[in-house]
Amino acid sequence: MSRPDDEVDADKSTVGDFFLRAPAVGPAIALVVAIAIFSVASDTFLNLDNMSLVVQQSLVIGTLALGQTLIILTSGIDLANAAAAVLATLIMAKLLVGGTPGILALLLGIAATVVIGAVIGSLVTRVKLPPFIVTLGMLTILTAAAKLFADGEAVPVADGLLNWLGTRRYLFGGIEITYGMTLALVMYLVVWYALTRTAWGRHVYAVGNAPESARLSGIKVNRTILSVYAVAGLIVGIAAWQALGRVPNADPNAYMLGNLDSITAVVLGGTSLFGGRGSVIGTMMGALIVAVLRSGLTQIGVDALFQDVATGALVIAAVALDRFARRQK
Repeated sequence: MSRPDDEVDADKSTVGDFFLRAPAVGPAIALVVAIAIFSVASDTFLNLDNMSLVVQQSLVIGTLALGQTLIILTSGIDLANAAAAVLATLIMAKLLVGGTPGILALLLGIAATVVIGAVIGSLVTRVKLPPFIVTLGMLTILTAAAKLFADGEAVPVADGLLNWLGTRRYLFGGIEITYGMTLALVMYLVVWYALTRTAWGRHVYAVGNAPESARLSGIKVNRTILSVYAVAGLIVGIAAWQALGRVPNADPNAYMLGNLDSITAVVLGGTSLFGGRGSVIGTMMGALIVAVLRSGLTQIGVDALFQDVATGALVIAAVALDRFARRQK
């Protein structure tokens, strides 16, 4: 006896609907597969020290990607996040050299990135400029400002607080972790909770899905978008603090491709560039995928340029799959 067509269609869409509802599942599977492949290809890849190093290498980009996720969920994009983080490291370093206490230097550096985020958000919401154009212009401005501020030279940072996130400890006596890794995990959990358990998080998703419908339902669209850019600015400031923990040196030429790497992590994590769908857990997986891919390919002797080719191909494939899933839906 044949079944109604609607029941057949429901069966066919089950898998697609599942991945649309749980966008972090695909990246998690991809991460496990990548680790398994490189574990077989290299005897040292699964070493605890190497695994810890992979996580540490993904730390700053993973934090930038956390803020990038919030912005992309609203159908925006931030091409200036890494440049803002670099400028913040220089502000902290210069203030410290000038005799400012470490805690004040840290707070002023983070405040600068929050202000930058608020300015970008205001241009997007009040002046109605496209996020791509605003952040592209801001990228140029901040990159030049960082080089002018530092006079083209790196500034060493020797302060207990500013370097604190790089402090190493050993978990269970053998797994090396840093305070920066712990802070990153806490931040991901906080943002996850905010997106999934608060009205603000529901508003963020609603604005990304259909801004006009969100407005008609009573959501303050401009206020929500502005708050997202400000929160992302706060996260960028913390990424700057993590960067000084990783390398105690404020370099105006650091993280030149950090903005693109953060977008790569977000896209590989299953967040849609078209807004309204994604998760920070997926972004965490995406950041780890990038770090695992680079570490694994390096250990098996693949040239860095070919590593970039492989990463770029993955990004294109991820966006294409997202587009295909949306059309099927």
